[in-house]
Amino acid sequence: MKRTIIDASNLELTEKVVSIKRVTKVVKGGRNFRFTALVVVGDGNGHVGAGLGKATEIPEAIRKGKEDAMKKLIKVPMNQDNSITHDFLGNFGSSTVLLKKAPEGTGVIAGGPARSVCELAGIKNIRTKSLGSNNKQNVVLATIEGLSQLKTPEEVARKRGKSVDEILG
Repeated sequence: MKRTIIDASNLELTEKVVSIKRVTKVVKGGRNFRFTALVVVGDGNGHVGAGLGKATEIPEAIRKGKEDAMKKLIKVPMNQDNSITHDFLGNFGSSTVLLKKAPEGTGVIAGGPARSVCELAGIKNIRTKSLGSNNKQNVVLATIEGLSQLKTPEEVARKRGKSVDEILG
């Protein structure tokens, strides 16, 4: 999996907390409570990332999750309809997310975790279906995995040694 590192310092990023879980560890003196926050960040213009933060306080876990997400930003190729360039299956763990391109006016048809990733990436028209496990963390990461492996028609044409018109038919 190729990842290009994107400098997040010059991007206007918005964040969305997908889930907060309370984790309990039973020790000799009682119970230790910690919180895990799954955060998705994006600029609404083709950049999106997801991160996990863990801390004893919720705001601290969210802050750590946001920092982690900013380190893992990816660039999403989009077509003129503000949709993805081609259909793709994203996999992570036992979660699979089907990403289908859609014409103008379709909107974002997606379940909760996949919807937040698509909206923050700036995708306006897409259809998704979550297959397999519906664990929020795995669905978010499967969606990002699928979006990161999308290719533009120009990349495919260059790889095959053809023109863009031949690729698009």
